[in-house]
Amino acid sequence: MKTLSTEPVQALTSEGSKSKAIYAALLLLVIVGALVTYKATAALGVIHKVQSTGAFQPRTNVLPVPGSNLQINVFRRSLNYFWVIGLALIFGILIGGVVRVLVTPRRWTQLLGNGYLRPQLVGGVAGMPLMLCSCCVAPVFSTMYERSARLGPSLATALAAPSLNPGALILTFMLFDPRIAVTRLIAAILAVFLATAVVERLFKTRLKACPLSSDDTEPLTVRAFLRSWAQVALRTVPLIIVGVVVSMIVARWLPFGILASTWGKLVAIVVVALIAVPLAMPTFFEIPLALILISAGAPAGAAVAMLIAGPAINLPSLFTITRATNWKVAATVAGFILALAIAGGLLVSL
Repeated sequence: MKTLSTEPVQALTSEGSKSKAIYAALLLLVIVGALVTYKATAALGVIHKVQSTGAFQPRTNVLPVPGSNLQINVFRRSLNYFWVIGLALIFGILIGGVVRVLVTPRRWTQLLGNGYLRPQLVGGVAGMPLMLCSCCVAPVFSTMYERSARLGPSLATALAAPSLNPGALILTFMLFDPRIAVTRLIAAILAVFLATAVVERLFKTRLKACPLSSDDTEPLTVRAFLRSWAQVALRTVPLIIVGVVVSMIVARWLPFGILASTWGKLVAIVVVALIAVPLAMPTFFEIPLALILISAGAPAGAAVAMLIAGPAINLPSLFTITRATNWKVAATVAGFILALAIAGGLLVSL
């Protein structure tokens, strides 16, 4: 009896899978391209406005700033914050969801490679053009770690998006003394490419393994993408909401008034760094806050501490890191950022 060959059927199935993978990859490129266009357009608009006016006006309806008589409660400020970052957060969820379906753990291994140098470079470089704030890049971190089980590159992407944001760095060089701007840039590079590698080395044998096997893959269907986006949102958005509300409570007690130089440079730098680490703020907001600190009489080192710690992490992103790994990892990341902020501030103040 003759048996029917299954090779034509397998070939058709393979071709169909490749076509779906190509379409999914194009979808990811379209989403990332739209995000980069959106963020770059906004950044160029802010840069042009700063060039024209020579000043950077903060959004007083998001975080309270000295000199503003605007009385808004925590709930309203939280809503205003999400109104500002809402579209970027949606982009972060969309990217995380597509990556979760498209990029299997095996593909992550092929992309990142072994060792510590290449994975950190890939993760950091991938995060820079996203220009997302720490809250909005949290879904991307969650997905990257889930699919790759590589903590260092996932953290590098999460820190690079806000800390190495090209627009924020350009504005820093435009508005601040070169020493301040260079110190911020160096600290950001150390955080993205060195601190994250150290954190992975410290916790490599203590973290849970990747929850998905190397052969696991999602079907490339519309339903799969919708389910993936929902899962990414459910894993990250509630934590972001809680973190933002707590940050707004903290923001009500920002001690700008006690940061005058009479308190001493070290005290001012440490206080600002301790406040900036948990504080949730939209993209670029660390810049007007740093300018306000200087105008209020705080030393330049305090402004540097805000520029370094402000964008890098916050409570929402730390909550996300904690859920994906554990609280020790999140605390260590926060400790590195705090140390870099204080060290950068002291360096400028010498």
